[in-house]
Amino acid sequence: MSSGRARNAPQTRADILVAARRRFGSDGYQRTTLRAVAADVGVDPALIIRYFGSKQDLFAEAAEFTIDFPDLSAVAADDVADVLLSRFFAVWEHDTTFLALLRAAMTSESAAKTMRQVFATQVAPVLATVTRDHPAQRAGLMGAFVIGLATTRYVLAIPAVANLGHDELIRFARPVIRQLLLGPISEGISGDDPE
Repeated sequence: MSSGRARNAPQTRADILVAARRRFGSDGYQRTTLRAVAADVGVDPALIIRYFGSKQDLFAEAAEFTIDFPDLSAVAADDVADVLLSRFFAVWEHDTTFLALLRAAMTSESAAKTMRQVFATQVAPVLATVTRDHPAQRAGLMGAFVIGLATTRYVLAIPAVANLGHDELIRFARPVIRQLLLGPISEGISGDDPE
């Protein structure tokens, strides 16, 4: 597989990550093989093991991504959904890492753990800045809505949702997001967030 030419180790490592993101995104975690990723880059599979250790370790590194959120505390309540969804669209449509992670999270505990970590460290703290009460529950329900929306639109590609333009989808989702993050909660919700 090796081309015999001298390799630049940092560049080869970066090329492997790009190929892995593509493979995980298109084939899913289970069907992606180190051999296929290696073939995409033109290296021996042993080189991937040397750089990353295992398929799980390669996936964990390939699945790292950042969602660039603004300070939501400075955003008007009526605009929160628009701002959030525009950031999510950027991740969903321009970062193959997210879709790879989303697909893999359905069958891989490692991927699900990575998804939970992204949510806990990047999404939940930002959402908490706009909630008046029950920030963990509200953020969790918002996460369920957003993950469900992404799955329906990009993984299952259900036409009624997949074919909506960004503005149309935002118009449908705006009242849901506003209620989840800012709306009143029915009587009987128990206590404070668990520590």
